Amino acid sequence: MSAPPRHAFYETDEKVTLSIFEKNVDPDKLEIKFEPHKFSYKHGETVLVLDPLRAAIDTAGSDYTVGKVKVEVRLAKTIAGRWGTLVSESDAEVPAPIAAPVSQPVQEAPKKPRKNWDGITTNLLSSEKEKTTNEDPNAGGDAALNGFFQQIYGNADEDTRRAMMKSFVESGGTALSTNWDEVKRAPVPVRPPEGQEYKKWL
Repeated sequence: MSAPPRHAFYETDEKVTLSIFEKNVDPDKLEIKFEPHKFSYKHGETVLVLDPLRAAIDTAGSDYTVGKVKVEVRLAKTIAGRWGTLVSESDAEVPAPIAAPVSQPVQEAPKKPRKNWDGITTNLLSSEKEKTTNEDPNAGGDAALNGFFQQIYGNADEDTRRAMMKSFVESGGTALSTNWDEVKRAPVPVRPPEGQEYKKWL
């Protein structure tokens, strides 16, 4: 018989994958035998026997495939873990597989309580007393402001109304005067707020 064929293996916790490098293997002439603690490979004069295996295998779950340059054998482990080697050093006792390290649960540091910013904002807003239009003409937004101006306009005399209309229209809404003697002499200029530019839309 010739020397055993060149072979190599890699493993996971569940199986060992053994590659036997032999070209153009005839599947009909190949003899592979799986036993609980032994693996046999024979193709013509080429023989490879692994006895005893490092640990027991599941013979029903083990299989192989024949390729052009190698035969790939998959040995299913009966106990999860790493072998390190294919065969045991002694026939007297087949050692148990090297158990995979058990990861210790990592104890999480206690989480700091998160601030409820939404609740804080709600409390601050609810604690502020809402101002009336009598206390602040700007309270309530545009609707309240319009109501404030309507109140002035409704209680004003004819000259005051004319002054309000003329100043508002001619200034493009940037000025409002109640003094008719002041605004009747000339057109009211546009007076945009500081830092802003007035644009006339066509």
